Amino acid sequence: MFKTGKWMMTLALLMLVLSACGNNGNASNASNGGNAETGVATPATAESEATETTTLKVASLIPPMTDILELIKPQLKEEGINLEVVVLSDNVQPNDALANKEVDANFFQHVPYMEQYNESKNTELVPVQPVYHAIYGAYSKRYKSMEELPDGATIAIANDPSNIGRSLVMLDKAGVIKLKEGVGIEATQADIVENSHNYKFEEVDLLMLARMLDDADLVLMTPAYASPLGLTPKKDALLTETVDSAFAITLVARQDNRDSEAIQKLAKAISSPEVKQFLKDNYDEIALPAF
Repeated sequence: MFKTGKWMMTLALLMLVLSACGNNGNASNASNGGNAETGVATPATAESEATETTTLKVASLIPPMTDILELIKPQLKEEGINLEVVVLSDNVQPNDALANKEVDANFFQHVPYMEQYNESKNTELVPVQPVYHAIYGAYSKRYKSMEELPDGATIAIANDPSNIGRSLVMLDKAGVIKLKEGVGIEATQADIVENSHNYKFEEVDLLMLARMLDDADLVLMTPAYASPLGLTPKKDALLTETVDSAFAITLVARQDNRDSEAIQKLAKAISSPEVKQFLKDNYDEIALPAF
């Protein structure tokens, strides 16, 4: 009788230990974010899923645009966004890629250029955040001042409508030519009403302007294309335009995604104090913050 009772007590104790181990296993499952019986995600699992990385593709062209995008990558990564910079080779592809939903945004243009693209392609690209002013300048390899520019000189300007108008308005404000009253940035060569020096205007692709320095007497272009040649508006331009917010280089998205969380996080990062300081430290002579 004594031996039998002792054996039954041992068996009961063993069953109690096994039961405790089973409960601990369930508790461990729960603490790791899952319900062992139902498989339903607990709040810990849901939180993990909510912080999954979102890939955001942004098309761009050249520095400082690409430099700024690289700068903000770590900040966006901390916020769950993997920023992928898509560098393209001309000033049409970034808008085509955005309109065709091959990328989520682009960063290379001013708003008048975007509006002209929308009008010609019947698209709905929209400005999200102005980032910096790229001051237009007039450069020459042959002359040191506008006064030296001879009658009949050739002036190279960009050939897209928004930058044709921008170039002519800059020359109009400087008194080099006179435009028809009220045409503004819609101006074309047909709107020139006074050209006392008989200057000739050659319209070329935006990306070809820097090369025109060898052939033309004067070239009007943004710092992005002058800077690789060692030229800056403050130091080298014979003329510069005044700061105009309409021509700020701007982050652009589509109407259907402009308000998305990812695009808004990108807009905040691209207009951060860090970006402003970066422009001041590295591009102070060619890019003035627009925020």
